[in-house]
Amino acid sequence: MPISSAEVPAVASQLDDETLHVWRLPYDPGRGRAPLVALLAGYLGVTAGAIRLVEGPHGRPQLVAAGAGTLDFNWSHSGDCALVALGRGIVPGIDVERRRPRPRALALARRYFHPVEATWLAAQPTDQRDEAFLALWTAKEAVLKATGRGLAFGLQRLEIDVSGGVPRLRQLADDDAGAWQLHPVEAGPGHLAAIAWRGPPRHIRQWVLADAG
Repeated sequence: MPISSAEVPAVASQLDDETLHVWRLPYDPGRGRAPLVALLAGYLGVTAGAIRLVEGPHGRPQLVAAGAGTLDFNWSHSGDCALVALGRGIVPGIDVERRRPRPRALALARRYFHPVEATWLAAQPTDQRDEAFLALWTAKEAVLKATGRGLAFGLQRLEIDVSGGVPRLRQLADDDAGAWQLHPVEAGPGHLAAIAWRGPPRHIRQWVLADAG
């Protein structure tokens, strides 16, 4: 549902240990992280100037602000769409990709994906392969971002099953795949997205920021 920036603090008050919040907002490269910072400020009840983002060991943006407590976030953007995931006591990972032709999808999968994923992708009808590739890619990116390692961890070190229409983590190197949650996220007709986190299930609530001020 569309929400104005002025309403963000009221929504933020609903974030607890059983929910995850996901926001969709327009992305403008010229504004960079300004809308993200404004959203985080709304959650913490501070001015945007009080928000500081630093790069983690593997490049993941981290929040440094008084009163942040257990609040963590992740964001992703592609084309004119950005998604922001926020949670308390967990490390969320989110990825969004614009739907467009991917002529090298199969070649990329064979080179970088888990062999089982590449074999499955090769078996898909040609006219459905781009969508299948994006479903795998966004799910893998979401998990990797939630690990804090990102692509440096290695796309081939986890296996995702999207054959049922909903992504499922089957294997994750050095971890218990069953301890993870992985879900598709609504990102509008022109994009595909997924969210992941390690921990018990949570209720995902989504909003559209009407004015990314």
